[in-house]
Amino acid sequence: MERSFIRHLLWFLLGLFVILLLVGWFWSQEPEPFEVKPFNDVQGFQPVGAVTASTMIAVAETLLDKPGGFLSNDITPPGIWLDNIPSWEYGVVIQLRDLSKAMQQSFSRSQSQSVDDPDLVLAESRFNYDHTKWMFPAAERSYREGIDYVSAYLQRLADDDEHNAQFYARADNLSYWLRAVETRLGNLSQRLSASVGQARLNTDLAGDPEARQSTPAPDELVVKTPWLEIDNVFYEARGSSWALMHFLRAVEVDFAEVLEKKNARVSLQQIIRELEGAQQTLWSPMVLNGDGFGVMANHSLVMASYISRANAALIDLRALLDQG
Repeated sequence: MERSFIRHLLWFLLGLFVILLLVGWFWSQEPEPFEVKPFNDVQGFQPVGAVTASTMIAVAETLLDKPGGFLSNDITPPGIWLDNIPSWEYGVVIQLRDLSKAMQQSFSRSQSQSVDDPDLVLAESRFNYDHTKWMFPAAERSYREGIDYVSAYLQRLADDDEHNAQFYARADNLSYWLRAVETRLGNLSQRLSASVGQARLNTDLAGDPEARQSTPAPDELVVKTPWLEIDNVFYEARGSSWALMHFLRAVEVDFAEVLEKKNARVSLQQIIRELEGAQQTLWSPMVLNGDGFGVMANHSLVMASYISRANAALIDLRALLDQG
């Protein structure tokens, strides 16, 4: 009797483990890119900025409503075992935070002394909530509130009788946001490249003979991503480039006249093309970390190549926008 109970218990635990593995695999599938569509209200009115705001909402909703929901703060199996898709989620969250800050501080303001949009102020604070919090409140609840506030802003923006919600499609506003994107991509590129370890010269004070720093640093640094974090950095870059790809497509619509005037549309499209390349299917069951020109592939270096080229094109785009 006792042996039979133990045998049935073991079969039950094995079956439960297999089910959790299958559910974890299903939850780990990255969402497919979606089409960024022009925004039109019932009267056919399409205000400037509506595509960017609606795309921001769509990205945030996809983050929360994909299979398995939001996994970064899960404390139960199989979510607690997964780390690739939570890293992907973090990359998306970072891009949402940067865009919500730009919306609040730049896109919705005509000048530095203008008043903040009340909905965007609240949205920006909600998206900056810790993504690992699972209660008091949960991260999902905070991000849902952020979506609601952006939706309220969009509703006022689309109402031509309302004049207290604005979106200013100017070259300097776009450049403000792209500057933040530039630093994010540069950071990801360096972390991805460090998957094989690199000896780097210290260039922190290069270009300014009067520059100083708080504490001395060695002239040469050895930078290497820990082995257990390689796949996390890879999927963070995947999530970040996925969200940024959609945001740039929306910007192409809302800033169309600015881009045409600066002859910069093709530069923006080139950035989008590189980010699309970063979304190609990963056919390997794991992120490979081959060394240099060895036999094994290094997926992190391939991703770094796409991110670096996107960043280089973004720098060129910002230079065009800053020109008079």
